[in-house]
Amino acid sequence: MIERETITGKQFDEERALYHLQHADVENCVFAGPADGESVLKESRDVSLRDCRFSLRYPLWHVKGFTMAHSEMDEKTRAAIWYAEDGSITESRLGGIKAVRECARIYLEHCRIESQEFGWKSQEITLADSEIISEYLFLDSRDVKLKGVKMQGKYSFQYMENLEIDHCNLDTKDAFWHSKNVTVRDSIVKGEYLGWFSDGLTLVNCKIIGTQPLCYCKNLKLVNCTMKDTDLSFEYSDVEADIHGHVISIKNPKSGVITADSVGEIIREDPVMECTGEIIIRGESGEESESV
Repeated sequence: MIERETITGKQFDEERALYHLQHADVENCVFAGPADGESVLKESRDVSLRDCRFSLRYPLWHVKGFTMAHSEMDEKTRAAIWYAEDGSITESRLGGIKAVRECARIYLEHCRIESQEFGWKSQEITLADSEIISEYLFLDSRDVKLKGVKMQGKYSFQYMENLEIDHCNLDTKDAFWHSKNVTVRDSIVKGEYLGWFSDGLTLVNCKIIGTQPLCYCKNLKLVNCTMKDTDLSFEYSDVEADIHGHVISIKNPKSGVITADSVGEIIREDPVMECTGEIIIRGESGEESESV
């Protein structure tokens, strides 16, 4: 049995202060001070961090097998967690501009995150029951899951592959651009130009809000969704959609069938490609009638 080291109630500010720390529990420690050292826990293995505060750059690089709970990384940590594997972060606050990058198998729960470039080029990341503010969230990552997340951002989920989102509130801008195999369930998705150039985007029981959504999409599916303030929707998309409620306007769907309760305007003009998408308006009796 491996004997564990315990480090409690200390302050570290030197360069690589706990470099390659192994099989250790670090509790109630502060990583800050005048020496302003970087990479305090670089290359650590099997470490547990609890009730710790970080205010130095690059604290957890190349770390494998770690947990962090009830801890805080402020905005001075910057690129805080890079190239890390097999980690769990709970009840913590992450504040550096590039908090997680090129990581694998990281689980985050009950966290508050404010990181402009969070989660880039990572894989197998789970974010649950958390709040996050991020301008470019999860750029070019894959195999990511979000559940119970309240998110505020701008250019979210670009170039992602294999993303699952459940019971989330997403306040974003042009999310899901160039993404592949994304499923969003029971969520609110608010933004502008949502989902352009995506392939395999599926929205189930979602509320979609914002101008010019879901254009230039391949294999797009909407199941039991509602749309609000959505004008010029579905332009040049291959789409199968079941929409309840009103759509302001639909323009030049490339292919597939869009069924809605009502559509303010159907625009079929000046297409740059062949557009054969069918639009069906449900009648008041529940019967469906085609609009052209």
